[in-house]
Amino acid sequence: MKKSYQVVDAGERDKIAEFLTKNGQALLPFVDLIETAGMRVDKLIDEVGRATIQAVLELSARGVAGQPHQGKVGGEVVRNGTQAGSVPLSQRRLRVRKPRLRRKGKGVGGEVAVPAYEAMNSDRRLGERMLAIMLDGVSTRRYERVIPEMAETVGVSKSAVSRQVVEASEEKLKELCERRFEDVDLIAIWIDGLVFGEHHVIAAVGLDPGGGKRVLGVREGATENSTVVKGLLADLVERGVDPAGRRLFVIDGSKALRKAIDEVFGAENPVQRCRGHKIRNVTGHLPQDYRCQVTFQMKAAYKLEEKEGVARLKKLAERLRDEYPSAAESLLEGLSETFTVNRLGLSGPLRRCLSTTNIIENPNSALRRGTRRVSRWRDGAMVLRWAATGFLDVESRFRKVMGYRDLWMLEAALNEDQVDSRKAVA
Repeated sequence: MKKSYQVVDAGERDKIAEFLTKNGQALLPFVDLIETAGMRVDKLIDEVGRATIQAVLELSARGVAGQPHQGKVGGEVVRNGTQAGSVPLSQRRLRVRKPRLRRKGKGVGGEVAVPAYEAMNSDRRLGERMLAIMLDGVSTRRYERVIPEMAETVGVSKSAVSRQVVEASEEKLKELCERRFEDVDLIAIWIDGLVFGEHHVIAAVGLDPGGGKRVLGVREGATENSTVVKGLLADLVERGVDPAGRRLFVIDGSKALRKAIDEVFGAENPVQRCRGHKIRNVTGHLPQDYRCQVTFQMKAAYKLEEKEGVARLKKLAERLRDEYPSAAESLLEGLSETFTVNRLGLSGPLRRCLSTTNIIENPNSALRRGTRRVSRWRDGAMVLRWAATGFLDVESRFRKVMGYRDLWMLEAALNEDQVDSRKAVA
C-alpha cells in the first residue's frame, strides 16, 4: 500500500505558527502526522515544537507591543520584523523566528526583550516542561491545552489565548460570510451537512471551470430542513452567485435540498445524487453477507451508459423486492438522478469526481477530527465559528479536482441543455 507523506518547509512552518497564534485551542491534530503520514517522532518535535513556540513568542510580544498593525505606528515599543533565535527543549536547542521589538528613537540600544523568549532561555527546566506538555497533549489528543499551558509556563495568560481563539474564529466566520462571487464562475456546487453535538451545519463548496474549489458558505441547520437550505442558497445569490447561471448540483439525495435548489436556482439545473450515499442507503437494509454483492453490482451499473445502467439496477430491485422490499424501494427512489453525470456525457475521471459528495465530505472529516475533543457545544454561534475556521483551513489545502482538464465537457453540456430549455419555452 502506497504511503502518504507530508513535507513541511520554512514557509509552511510560518503559516502553521501564524495559525496557532490565532487559534491556540484549535491546535491541529498533529498526531495524525504520525499515524497517517509516517512522520518520525523527532521530526514531529521539530515541526510542532517550532510552530507552537513561535506562536507563544508572538502572543508574548503582543503583550508588550500590542497587535501588529501593518502601516501603523504603535506605542512606545514597536515591532521591527523577526530575527533568528533558539530555545532549549530538554536536551536540544530548537531554532525559531522570534518577533523583534524596539523602543522608538533609541537606536542600537533600543532593543526590547520578548518576555517569553527570555524566560525560555534563562531556565533550562522550562524546556523540559514545554516538551512534556507538547508530547502529553499530542499523545492524549488533548491538543486544545498545549498552547494555553505552554503560554502560561512562560508568563502568557490562558485568558489571552482564549480571547485569541474567539476573536480569530469570529474573524474567520465573518470572512466566509462576506465573500463575494460576482466575478466567480461556478459550474458545480456540492452541498452537504455535518453534525456537532446536537447542532447541524450545512456547507456549500463550489467548483470553477479551472478545477479550483472554494468554500461558499455555511449555515446552521439540517439538510432535511428546506427553509434552512433555501436560506443558505438565497444568501449565495445575495453575495453574487448568478441564479440564472446553469450549473451542476451534487447532493446527498435529501428532498429538502432538491426542493431548495429548484426554488432558488430553477428546476432546469441538473442534479447528481451522491452514489456513495445511495449505496449506503440500499445496503443498510440488507444483511451483512449480502451487502458486498449488491455494492459491486451497483458500482458496475454506474459505469454503464444511463439507459443500460438504469435497466440493470431496475432488475436488481426486482430481485430484492420479495425478500428485502425496503432495499428495493431505496434503490429505485431518485434512480435517474444517480446517472446525471452519465447523461451529460462526461469523461470517466469527471464522472467519478462529480458523482459523489466526497469533495465536501473530506473537509467535513478533517473538521470532525479537529473538533472531536470538544466536549460541549454551547450554542449555534460557537458551532458556526468552528465550522468556518475549519473549512477555511482545509480550503487552503484544496487541490484541483480529478479530471479538471475535461471540465470543458461539463461546460458544453450545461450550455447545450440551456439552449434546449430555451427552445422548449419558445
